[in-house]
Amino acid sequence: MNEPVSADGPALRPLSARSVVLSLLLGAHPPELPARDLVRLVEGFGVGGSTARAALSRMAAAGDLRRTDTGYRLSERLLERQRRQDEAVRPHTRAWEGDWEMVVVTATGRGAAERADLRARLTALRLAELREGVWLRPANLCRPLPAELDRVAERHASRPARPARDLAADLWPLDAWSATAGALLDRVGRARRPADRLTAFAAVVRHLLADPVLPPELLPSDWPGGALREAYARYQREQTGQVHMRITGR
Repeated sequence: MNEPVSADGPALRPLSARSVVLSLLLGAHPPELPARDLVRLVEGFGVGGSTARAALSRMAAAGDLRRTDTGYRLSERLLERQRRQDEAVRPHTRAWEGDWEMVVVTATGRGAAERADLRARLTALRLAELREGVWLRPANLCRPLPAELDRVAERHASRPARPARDLAADLWPLDAWSATAGALLDRVGRARRPADRLTAFAAVVRHLLADPVLPPELLPSDWPGGALREAYARYQREQTGQVHMRITGR
């Protein structure tokens, strides 16, 4: 989903202690940090040490984090979230030859929760719904569709008769995504305090998760996806350097 935009730019979610911990670990490779260093890093974003330690304990109890011999590591569930985030920031694509992936939902008699879960899974795969039960996208992503989809859907390769640019424009709100991306680039360019920058770049990652990652042939010439990814990559390198300095003292 796109970030809501106001006259002053996208509305940003305030970061809690839990959000700061998750942002730091989701951006770390490997996603594990010593407890003392993690608390010190979280304090750098305006969170008190006691609040940070309490958040770590709650997150471990809730299954968000796993305790290790030296600190905390993302749980298996959140490692999947990190994988999706990494793919959003650095998507693996291939040259597009005109084919489209199509997934047609064939299962019937499913409850509302099951239908909603399937819609979320298909959206996460960057497919868009043409009509109820028919999902598609250009076949330019280097990723297989999960085998478990075969239990509820059929997959096809297709070449729609409609002009591809027109179809893509109907399937995805490209103008809205682009406008929000531009506002986010402006926001991160103006953010100065560490907490403000972390908040802004957390919104950048959420927005990149909603990027359809279409072939260049189907995008407007001024599409800001590349610029948004590069801005986040610079921030990630900056954060990695600061984490290293705070841990090593150099």
